[in-house]
Amino acid sequence: MSNHLPATPAWPPRSAPRLFVAQPLALGDQVVIDGAQAHYLLRVMRTGVDDGVVLCDDVTGEWAARVTHVGKRDLALTCETLLRQREAVPDFTLCAALLKKDRFDLVLEKACELGVARIQPVITRRCVADKLNMERARALLTEAAEQCARTALPILAEPVKLDTLLKGWDATRALFFADETGGAPAAASFAAHRGPAALLTGPEGGFDEAERGAIRALAQAHPITLGPRILRGETAAIAATALWMGTIGDWSV
Repeated sequence: MSNHLPATPAWPPRSAPRLFVAQPLALGDQVVIDGAQAHYLLRVMRTGVDDGVVLCDDVTGEWAARVTHVGKRDLALTCETLLRQREAVPDFTLCAALLKKDRFDLVLEKACELGVARIQPVITRRCVADKLNMERARALLTEAAEQCARTALPILAEPVKLDTLLKGWDATRALFFADETGGAPAAASFAAHRGPAALLTGPEGGFDEAERGAIRALAQAHPITLGPRILRGETAAIAATALWMGTIGDWSV
């Protein structure tokens, strides 16, 4: 007969659902969940009293919380343990031209998963879309952050026209310009310019000549190439972001 006691189950279990909440969290805080989040916990995840839920507040970090009350349309939780402090993400902004809704949704989702700190939608002359539902986009980013166990939500800025973006450019931030007409190899260019960075990618039809000239005239702009093939807007944004993260971002740590 074995004298070994069974291992104590991990708390919270790896299968515990993760949610972002609006309020800053602290040890012992009571949190009431209602609306769509309560529906998810109660009806989809079948969460009950004493079950564990991981809560994130985008301020302090990630907390293990225990369900203390279940109602018909809401539930209450108590914060028990700080699991992780809010992560520090690299100072990288993705300036992506607006695309068709499903394609830009993909850009938002993957940018969040890849660790982008800020997303700046850009309106160019060849954009097929000139508006973005900000509430829907922020909800998509929050869901992506929950899925990938991110503790810091990306900042999502209101869409701006390209000329406005360039006029107000921060002199301390390098702007890597994904130019389909050519530039320096992306990885080498990334490695040569440490510090605050941004990536600018174009719309379905690409940038026109006047836009390309205006971008290249910016002192902080560094035209880059993403290889021998012409990439879709969403592919360029995702691939170049991943390459930056792997070259000098937090994938390289």
